[in-house]
Parts: sequence; C-alpha cells; structure tokens
Amino acid sequence: MGNMGNFLFLAAEAVHSEMAEGAAEGGFGLNLDILETNLINLVILIGILFYFGRNVLTNILNERRSTIESAIQDAESRLSEAKSSLTTAEEQLKQAQQEAQRIVNSAQEKAEAAKTAILAQAEVDVQKLQATAAADLNAERDRAIAQLKQQVVALALKKAESRLGEGISDDAQQTLIERSIAQLGA
Repeated sequence: MGNMGNFLFLAAEAVHSEMAEGAAEGGFGLNLDILETNLINLVILIGILFYFGRNVLTNILNERRSTIESAIQDAESRLSEAKSSLTTAEEQLKQAQQEAQRIVNSAQEKAEAAKTAILAQAEVDVQKLQATAAADLNAERDRAIAQLKQQVVALALKKAESRLGEGISDDAQQTLIERSIAQLGA
C-alpha cells in the first residue's frame, strides 16, 4: 500500500500544480502547452501507476479477499461447533431433567413407604400400649381384689373370733360339725 500511496500523492500533486498555474495566469483556463503543463509527465505517471498499482491493488484485494474468506470459514466452523455444543447441552439438560424427575419420583415413593411404615409402627406401638395398659389395669384390679379378699377374710375372722368368744350354742355347734363332716365326705 505504501507504493500505491506515493503514486497517488504524486498524481494529486501534479494536478494541483496544474490548477494553480492556470489560476495564477488570471483565471481558469486550459493551457495547451504540453511541456509546460507536464501532460507528458502526467500520462507517464498515470501509466506507471496503472502498471505497478494494478499489481499492488490486485495483491491487496486478493489478500483482503482471502482474509475475509478465512474469517467467514472460521465463523462458519465456530457456528457449527456452537450448534453442536448447543445440541449436546440440550441433550444433557434433557437427561438432567429426566434424572431430576426420576429422583423426585423415587423420593416420593420412599416418603410414601416411610409414611406407611411409620403408621404401621405407630399402630403396633398403640396396640402394645393398650395391651400394657390393659395388663396393668388387670394386675391392679387383681391386686385390689386380693386386698379386698384379705380384708374380708380378716373381718370375717374377727367376727368369728368375737362370736367364738361369746360362745356357740350347742345346737349351732352340732350344725357346724355336721356341715363340716358333710363337706369332707363329699
């Protein structure tokens, strides 16, 4: 690009000097003197620019084209990689969602099983508590009955002793002996 810039600068400078000379002479006009206007120099300069500049410009444009093409190819390859990565990520997301749903379902099943087991154990515990309470109540009742029997026996013995102390009539003694014999014989 450096050579091309130099050529363009020289061409612009030559045109500028031509215009300045025409304006200095009193106005705008055409100077047809070929040597004075440097028309030959300009034609040579434009020819050189065209001859050498064409190759430089062609090379620059070719380089630019290849750079753009490689950038496009690179962008297309990155796009295809991104699409592939997106597809993979979507598949992984779908699998993760399925796994999460499976875990939730499994947790719900385990929670339901645990709930059932806890309720069954609570039922067994309640039945054990009821049985224990009934056994305790029966034992307490039996103890109270035994205590009452002891008290009744003690009172009966006291009453019997007091009656014995008063004496038993002969008829009552005879009746008591006969009953005792009858019970022993039976």
